[in-house]
Amino acid sequence: MADRAIPWWAVLFSIVASETSALTFISIPGLAWLGNLGFLEIVAGYIVGRVIVAFLLLPRYFEGELVTAYALLETRFGPRARRFTSIVFMVTRAVADSVRVFATAIPIALIIGDVVPRAQLMPAAICVLGALTVVYTYKGGMRAVVWTELVQAGVYILGGISAIVLLGQSVDGGWSAILERASAAGKLTALDWSFSLTKPHTVWAGLLGGGCLAMASHGADQLIVQRLLSSKSLKDAQRALIGSGFVVFAQFTLFLMVGVGLWALYGDRTFSAPDQVFPTFIVERMPPGLIGLIVAAILAATMSTHAGTINALAAATTHDIYLPLSKRGADDPATLRFGKLAALAWGIGLTAGALLYKEQGTPVVVVALSVSSFTYGGLLGSFLLGIFSKRAAERDAIVGLSVGIAAMTFVVFAKPIAAAVPALTSPLSPFFGIAWPWYVLIGTTLTVSAGVLSSRLWPTRVLAA
Repeated sequence: MADRAIPWWAVLFSIVASETSALTFISIPGLAWLGNLGFLEIVAGYIVGRVIVAFLLLPRYFEGELVTAYALLETRFGPRARRFTSIVFMVTRAVADSVRVFATAIPIALIIGDVVPRAQLMPAAICVLGALTVVYTYKGGMRAVVWTELVQAGVYILGGISAIVLLGQSVDGGWSAILERASAAGKLTALDWSFSLTKPHTVWAGLLGGGCLAMASHGADQLIVQRLLSSKSLKDAQRALIGSGFVVFAQFTLFLMVGVGLWALYGDRTFSAPDQVFPTFIVERMPPGLIGLIVAAILAATMSTHAGTINALAAATTHDIYLPLSKRGADDPATLRFGKLAALAWGIGLTAGALLYKEQGTPVVVVALSVSSFTYGGLLGSFLLGIFSKRAAERDAIVGLSVGIAAMTFVVFAKPIAAAVPALTSPLSPFFGIAWPWYVLIGTTLTVSAGVLSSRLWPTRVLAA
């Protein structure tokens, strides 16, 4: 927790950087190139979710000497609930971050394609990125993560602004012409008031789905909670968390406008995947010096999230798994050694996971958010169950989380399951079209409902304090 001595403004930009990887830099422009500015509805929900976390969960984190988010569940339920939720977090975060690391290799592969044999392009980029990030995370811990993220955030924001300027110079008539054409084509539409579970970008999916996603990612995910716990006080943590929402909104607007500019520039040109549009512009249109800045921005964005993930996974492994089993103290030298080894092991594991990922036609940002949303509902539901249900005990929390994740397996993976087991096609068909922003809300509702029902079905229990 860096002695809880990080200033709130540094924590704010660390939060922004941690949720900004190559996915934001590469994939968000691809969303606007394909559609419009509707993704901002999700980002508006992020602000709502942050405000709720700031006043509902953060005070509870700062009541005790907590190191991980899941220690709060041990206080309310017991050690088994803490270990179970921590393991769920570790698995989900590892898979999602592996996808992010893979995304970074896309532009790097395009840029160094003339130097490295094609078969080794992606593996080489992934391995170099993973090795460099592990080194400074292993050496410097949370302080290194926060302060390097501050620099990295500045680099990739500068890269995005540079792209905006260059796009204005590349299109006849500049940005006034781009905006005029984009408005006529509906590319600047940001609000869709229709209510549909199949459309990812609507006001309701944004405020409800995006709000729940932010509550889970910023209130039940160690990646963000560890930064908040490094703040000097509760007030500083709240200021950093809420402020980061508005900075993220501005940032996503910037990268979506890059996508609008790319649409105006390339017109009807066909790309094999939307994630290749911005990298292609970088290679074809940017001067060598600026390409260097953009490459640095892409690497910085991914390394910031990657470093934070390694540190979060190491912290969860050490404090939620190792210490309870070893009976050692947090200040024992052996604990520090184990934490460093855990960071090293997770760094290698995440790199290996990125090497195994295969490119799909779906924007990588949607893949990563879908993976995270898969279990976020269960994690958030466990916290809400502990806060709002006085009757629920440890067994109910574990039952609720298990039921929530199991049910979401059929919601998220309905099509692959139906393809593998045709007999399930009919019962699973209602879930085929559910858009990813609703995953967390559905998972949270199922988890809380199952936990409350479990607490009613078991008459004999010891109630939590």
